[in-house]
Amino acid sequence: MNRIGALLEKRKEGWYCLPGDFFLDATRAVHRAVVSHAHSDHAAPHSREVYCTAPTRDLLLQRLPTNRSEFHITAYGETRSFGPVSVTFFPAGHMLGSAQVLMEWEGERYLYTGDFKLQPDPTCEPFTLVPCDHLITETTFAQPEYDHPHPEEALAQLPPLTDTAVVGAYSLGKAQRVTRLIHDYFPERKVFVHPEIVRFHKVYESHGIALGEWLPYQRTEFRREAGAVLILPPSIFGRFDRMPGVRRLFATGWKRAYMRCDGVLPVSDHADWNDLLRLINTCGAHTIHTLHGDGITLQRYLEGSGKTVLIAEHHAQPAP
Repeated sequence: MNRIGALLEKRKEGWYCLPGDFFLDATRAVHRAVVSHAHSDHAAPHSREVYCTAPTRDLLLQRLPTNRSEFHITAYGETRSFGPVSVTFFPAGHMLGSAQVLMEWEGERYLYTGDFKLQPDPTCEPFTLVPCDHLITETTFAQPEYDHPHPEEALAQLPPLTDTAVVGAYSLGKAQRVTRLIHDYFPERKVFVHPEIVRFHKVYESHGIALGEWLPYQRTEFRREAGAVLILPPSIFGRFDRMPGVRRLFATGWKRAYMRCDGVLPVSDHADWNDLLRLINTCGAHTIHTLHGDGITLQRYLEGSGKTVLIAEHHAQPAP
């Protein structure tokens, strides 16, 4: 299925809004991009006009070539008109600056969630419930087996305070959340972060997000600090597989990590199965369009409910 009603059409660059003449989360450079958040699978370099929140712009400036882009900063709750389509941003709870995109056209309300979560997270703006007629949602963890634990329970995977740990986490979003969680639940542990992550920590803090105490990684200091935690991006994580006396954990919402490690730190920045059902049951949508994952289980689950589930995209192995 490559269309969502008469509003959106799937093209090689991403989902194109026909009456509004813009792309949602384009994966290639386009003339006009509405960007939900700063992860690279939702934002491409060199788009001419980029509409996003201020934190998303600042994070994109750290990770993508943007010298050809003209940014149009859009605050939460602010409405912009693209021809006959009105577009409003609302917090998505996925990471700092992440936005749901409400598109109002011909008397109907279409809500694109982008990536989202309902679980409380002090490192980003909390998810806002937005009433809609058509819900266009991610289905990354749309399986009943996925019930993300409370963060305190997730952190139980850390080793005793006498031992050090290396945690693999995505540099943007996940690393900041893990830093803050360790500060909140284990303030006695020192947290070190890899240089690739430092720049994103600084952007978060520039927007008033308190991450707690952390230090740029220094090998000697990390090794002599009992109970210390080092947070690394996945690209670096594999190099620490032979550091003696260190427990290696990978932060992910999946049951199994795709990288070699001693265990999973079950922290996710995506909605789980129950979150997805909660959103569907409270937003008022009569039609649900699924993206970024596998919507087949959801479609079967909601048969006979009065809600129509249409699979707009199907990915057998969505991003962790």
